[in-house]
Amino acid sequence: MNRHLPSRRTFLAGLTATLATPALLRASGLHHASGQAFGTSWGISGDDPAALKALGPVITALFDEIDKDLSPWRADSAISRFNSDPKGVDASPELSRVTQAGLDLAASSDGAFDPTVGPLVARWGFGPITHGATPNWRGLSLRQGRLSKTDPDLTLDLCGIAKGRALDRAADLARAHGIGSALLDLGGELYALGQHPEGRDWRVAIENPLTGQPTDTVLHLPAGLSVATSGIGAQGYGRNGQVWGHIMDPATAHPVAGKLRSVTVMATDAMMADGWATALFAAGDAAGPEIARTQDIPAVFLFDTGTGLRQVETGGIAAVLS
Repeated sequence: MNRHLPSRRTFLAGLTATLATPALLRASGLHHASGQAFGTSWGISGDDPAALKALGPVITALFDEIDKDLSPWRADSAISRFNSDPKGVDASPELSRVTQAGLDLAASSDGAFDPTVGPLVARWGFGPITHGATPNWRGLSLRQGRLSKTDPDLTLDLCGIAKGRALDRAADLARAHGIGSALLDLGGELYALGQHPEGRDWRVAIENPLTGQPTDTVLHLPAGLSVATSGIGAQGYGRNGQVWGHIMDPATAHPVAGKLRSVTVMATDAMMADGWATALFAAGDAAGPEIARTQDIPAVFLFDTGTGLRQVETGGIAAVLS
């Protein structure tokens, strides 16, 4: 099923952009810095305008550096060189770290997160990796900085986890620049640096995947935690009465089917929030919540009932919802 591939900006902007900042936060007198990266937007909100202004160019440079390593949309990136080299490549420390995190997540999720599904994503009308072998994350190996594959046509796509890693590194940069209170946003993934200047947790609304508007569910994001959402939103399309999205079910080689529309995950770092949101959505209606309960992952699942949404909570996330 080959379809016209969306642009990088159109595709990536829809990956996890399903958290909404309430109007109250936007109107609270905070200052902001923002920019573009990875085909989507980033922003940081806080109470120190000078520090935010100085931080903006530094974050832009950081994201450019990460893009050169991890972007499958760039022919000159390290990950694209791996995908085109039948023998593998010597991986940079950053590529090694994110790849290992992806492989660990694949093992923990019993393959629901699979960093080799790039060709399937492209087959169904999303993503740039148009050629490659059948997905098989176990065919990848990382030893002493060498990234190898058992099949010369096997490819690697870390889009389901790399944006979270970029957000973690941006938070580290903000700390290094003396910013102790800020909310960072990268394409809808959020990281709470300290508390809101008013001395409370940051508050963010979970978006309704059916309407694109905020739901009544507000998440109180404690300092040092991150939240990410994966689901069917801007990148979904209808076919034969079924809604299809960009997240693949590796077991069926098809987009995830069922009534699940979004999964929001809170974690101590954005890379894991990003990766687990992808994994739990890919696992589907029944297995997703079951994995979250087994792994004690704080998550909110939203299901389409035909007349609205059904919400399922796991891992104690109810304690930070209102």
